[in-house]
This record gives sequence, structure tokens and C-alpha cells, in this order.
Amino acid sequence: MNASFHPTPRTLMGPGPSDVHPRVLGAMGKATIGHLDPEFIALMEDIKELLRYCFHTTNSLTLPLSAPGSAAMEAAFANLLEPGDKVIVCINGVFGMRMAENVRRMGGELVTVEDEWGTPVDAAKLQDALTQHPDAKIVAFVHAETSTGVCSDAKTLCAMAAQAGCLSIVDSVTGLAGVELLVDEWAADVTYSGTQKCLSAPPGISLITFSDKAAARVQSRNTPVQSWFLDLSLLMAYWQGEGARTYHHTAPVNAMYGLHEALLMVKEEGIENAWQRHRDMHGLLAEGVRSLGLDFVVNAECRLPQLNLVRCPEGLDEAAVRRRLLEEYNLEIGAGLGAFAGKVWRIGLMGYSARRENVELCISALRSCI
Repeated sequence: MNASFHPTPRTLMGPGPSDVHPRVLGAMGKATIGHLDPEFIALMEDIKELLRYCFHTTNSLTLPLSAPGSAAMEAAFANLLEPGDKVIVCINGVFGMRMAENVRRMGGELVTVEDEWGTPVDAAKLQDALTQHPDAKIVAFVHAETSTGVCSDAKTLCAMAAQAGCLSIVDSVTGLAGVELLVDEWAADVTYSGTQKCLSAPPGISLITFSDKAAARVQSRNTPVQSWFLDLSLLMAYWQGEGARTYHHTAPVNAMYGLHEALLMVKEEGIENAWQRHRDMHGLLAEGVRSLGLDFVVNAECRLPQLNLVRCPEGLDEAAVRRRLLEEYNLEIGAGLGAFAGKVWRIGLMGYSARRENVELCISALRSCI
């Protein structure tokens, strides 16, 4: 017999989603109103303002998309890339590979700069590629690589792209509100993120911001944007219409309530304080990891504090440990991907999950299992 679904409460310390704050869940339970209701339109304006705060930008084209983070990746390429354009994609993990796949599917000419998984993007390699391909139009890279826990030097990479006359596309799905991200100061052209990582809202919405240069590139296109749903010009008629929005799609109203509350909580804490909290909780986790005789894959100088790759001891079944953590402690951590499959655990300290009690639970539970 069918019945209502009641999930077992878990502590989420994997690569995402993260624990959702009770305030966010409460906000999502409020009365649904129409997506063109004047009250909802006022909320849309506040969401855009709070997004600019979190991205450290004044870009007018800053908005949420009614789809998960992968949609923002596709939107970035669909709006900037025209068939035949040469695009340099830096690959040091799964999500760089996905960027490259977007270029292939949209008819771009792909140039890849590849680095070993677990290491950041090598700026010297990018410079070589820019020198060898002076006709490149876009440089794309992952700022915070979820598959490896590596943080690349986005400031330097964006500057190199700009110097070469390229627009930059920056994936910071795991980065936003967890590590320093300064869109305007770094002159990043398109930067995108998601709700389910360090913002601690449920998955399902992505966040994107376009610089004036990027917006101008979209406006000067010779071909239509490949995706109707992700066409920036149509989306902005809905998100930025003066006086009245042009209907585009039915926005996920209650999910937007949750996003607004999550962004408001970042503003209340202070974005710099949020970055520091993630660093502090990583330090606590690192102490516990060392006490277990374990170590990290990624060097400290390029390690994301909110996404940690911890080596599984040789001879230990890492999947069995994860299964025990879930069954006995209701604690979720992540498996390794690609080259790291079966060799590591991915331990997330993102947003509301970045709390002392979570770290202590994780270390004590791991100690009992290994």
C-alpha cells in the first residue's frame, strides 16, 4: 500500500547536497503565490541583490536559474559560444570534463589544458595554450573542483584570459560562500554556482552572473542561443523586466523562498565570516583525520576547506565503511570519482554542515569503523 514518504534524518557530509538549515526548510513551507505576483516580483529583486553580495559583484545580469547547477554550466556556454568558436577548457577533474563536453556538443573548437587530478590548474600550461591559440575566444575552468577538492587560482586564470582577449567562464558550484570568490575584482566574465553546496539550500536552482563584456558578447551573437530555456535575453525579460515581467516559465516559487532565506543567512553571518568558518571547521577535521592516522590527497595550499579527499587505508573496503556510516550513524560521506574511485572518501563541510558537532561525529564514527 502506498504511503507518505518519511526520509530518515541524515547528517550530510558528502560532496552535496549539504544539510539544509531549518530556517530554509521553514521558508519553503510558506504559502505558494503566483510567480508573477507583485510580492514574488519584489522577492526576485531581493534575491538578485543578495546574489550580488555573495558573488562580490555589481553585475546587473545576476540571477537564479530554475534548474540545478549543471544548467548554469550549460547556460554559460550556450550564451557565449557560437559554432566554430575556439574554447580553451582547463581539465583537472570531472567538472572540467563536463565543460569540455559542452563545447563539443555546441559545435565549438575545443582545446584542452589537462592537469593531474588532485592538483590545481597550471597557469603556465594555460599561458602556453593561449600563446599557441591566439584566436581563442573563451577560457573555461573550475574554481572549486568537487570531484577532487582542489581550489585553482581563479584570479590569475581570469587575468590571463582577459590579457589574451578571451572571456572567462568560472565554475564555482562548490566555491560560493565557502572560499573567497571576488567576481568583480578578478574580472571573471561568467561565474556560476548552485544552491546545494555552501548555501545549504536544497538542490534544484543554479546561480549565474554575467559581466558587461559577457553580456555584450551575447547581444552581438550571429546565431540564436542553442537553448531556448537558457537563452539569457529571454530569461532577463522575466528576471529584469522594467515594470512588468515577460512570462518565460513558472518559477519554482517555494524553492525561491528557500534560496532567499539561505542567501539572507549568508548576509547575516557576513560572507568573510562564512569563509573563515569553513577554514576553521577544516582545521578541526584535519586534526581528527591525523589522529586516525589518515591523510589528505590534496596539498594544503590548494585544498578546499569545504570538500576534503581523505585517503582510505590500503586493504580497507571504503564502500563498506561508507555503508556502515550511513546505516549505523545516519552519516553520509562521498565516494571518490574517476581516478580516485575506491581509494578515497570525499568529506564535505559545506554551509550548515560546517559545524563542530558534525566534525566530531564524523571523526568518532570513522574511528569506530576503521
